Amino acid sequence: MPAFELRSAALVALSCPDPDRKCALVAELNAARKAGGAVDADAVIADPGGLPGRPARPELVHARDVASRGVGSVEGRAALLHALAHIEFNAINLALDAVWRFARMPEAFYDDWLLVAVEEALHFNLLRERLRAHGHDYGDFSAHNGLWDMAERTAVDPLARMALVPRTMEARGLDVTPGIRAKLMSAGDRESAGVLDVILRDEVGHVRIGNRWYDWLCERDGLSPANAHVELAQRYRVGLPRAPFNTEARLAAGFTPEQLDAFAGVRD
Repeated sequence: MPAFELRSAALVALSCPDPDRKCALVAELNAARKAGGAVDADAVIADPGGLPGRPARPELVHARDVASRGVGSVEGRAALLHALAHIEFNAINLALDAVWRFARMPEAFYDDWLLVAVEEALHFNLLRERLRAHGHDYGDFSAHNGLWDMAERTAVDPLARMALVPRTMEARGLDVTPGIRAKLMSAGDRESAGVLDVILRDEVGHVRIGNRWYDWLCERDGLSPANAHVELAQRYRVGLPRAPFNTEARLAAGFTPEQLDAFAGVRD
């Protein structure tokens, strides 16, 4: 049996199309790393293409064509839970992609993103359980692919990845999750609302990890974190974060008051 190496093993997990097996592989990676498995930070691993591994369903469509997610009916709540589960499935893939793709980072970088993959797999499975409780399963509704599209666009630049995925797209979840939770509570779905409590708690840590490595890369490269984020957003044609913010969660996730003030001042 070949010796375990975290980054190569992460690519195997990322390539796996079956959600159950992917989550199991993430758990195996975590156990192997905790048991002393190696990380080859210097290895430049060739992209095998066809990433990420995903099941044949859900059908991927434009965001405007995704099923309605109103919580007033069981079907609407199921559509909402499916959309959230798809986000978490993509988030597993994003974390695994960060582990295998970006060479010559400190070992702590790879350990951080492995932790994110473990927690995103938990979130996916919790949401899938709630989806099944509503008479559906992952794949029953269409979904869009915005998160992974951004992963592909930032595949050659870890600074852009940290700025535009965890600090921009995923951080938006900190702002919107409390409102979604409130809607589920108003519909009487306390169990699903409880799952969102777990997700919000963990996502604060995930965005904090993104901020940590964004700041580290800026310091390494002699860049201003504030100016670099604006420049990257313009280069990749991604909107900067917009108020209203979940200020408490964003501060806990490593944004500074000055950054939030600057974001709040952004206008079309």
